[in-house]
Formats: sequence, structure tokens, C-alpha cells
Amino acid sequence: MNENDEGPTGAICRDLPSPYIPHGATGLLHLPRFVAKIRKHLRGELPNSYQRNFCRGFDRFLCLHLGIDPEDVVACVRETGDDDTALDARLLALFPEDRRVPKWNRELVQKGMSKLGREALQEAKDKMGAGQRGDLLSFADMIDFDEGRIP
Repeated sequence: MNENDEGPTGAICRDLPSPYIPHGATGLLHLPRFVAKIRKHLRGELPNSYQRNFCRGFDRFLCLHLGIDPEDVVACVRETGDDDTALDARLLALFPEDRRVPKWNRELVQKGMSKLGREALQEAKDKMGAGQRGDLLSFADMIDFDEGRIP
């Protein structure tokens, strides 16, 4: 399997972390994925299929939760390059002291479980040819399915 394959939504980056992976310094789910997407974007390697939701979707929801602008996270990554220690220090300085990690993590894993969310999730599953899959319960599951972490 290649790092980038084509799927129903366009190019698929199989080298991005799952949204279920917590950030080591903060415990926030999805943050390692956002950082990895930013690094790909800065290198000009983020496919169009990911550009349309770059700094939107979970990226934006995370930043809204933290009360920051997604572009501030992009700037932190740009300024620290691949130095994870320096990046962690910059992010910890940028983020509020009370990051309400359990609240965010619970929200992330439940996105798609409300009545409206289930309808949107079903539409996404139908588009991806997975309409009958009962094991895909959230949008984070759909990301893992799309990128091959859920067979």
C-alpha cells in the first residue's frame, strides 16, 4: 500500500496519524494529525482532497475549543519545523492553561452520534461505499476507514 492512494474522496494520505491518537504534551486527540497535515501542507505535499478541509472540520473544531485561530497553529509549526520539543513548547504557550482535554476528546469521538450527525455520517458512508457498515459510528471512524486503519 502506498502512502498516497486514490479513494472515493480523492487522494488518501495513509501516513497521517489517526484522529484517535493523543498529543503527547497535551493529551488532545486529533492534534498530532493536524500537525502532520500542517507539515505536509508547508512542504506542498497535502493533496487537494485534504486541502478542502485543512484548517476546517476537526482542525477548526479543535481550535474553536481552545479559543485560538488555526493559522496560529500553522505559524507554530512553520516556525519550529520538525523540532517536536520546540513545537510542544510553542503550543503549550499558545493554548489556554485549561485545555479541557476530557471535554474535547469526548466531543471528537462522538462527532456523528447526534441525530443530525448520524444523518450526515450516513451520507458520508454512502458516498464512500460503506453505507451498510454498522461499525463506523463517528466521523473519526470514517477517517480511519478511509485511510485504511479500519478494514
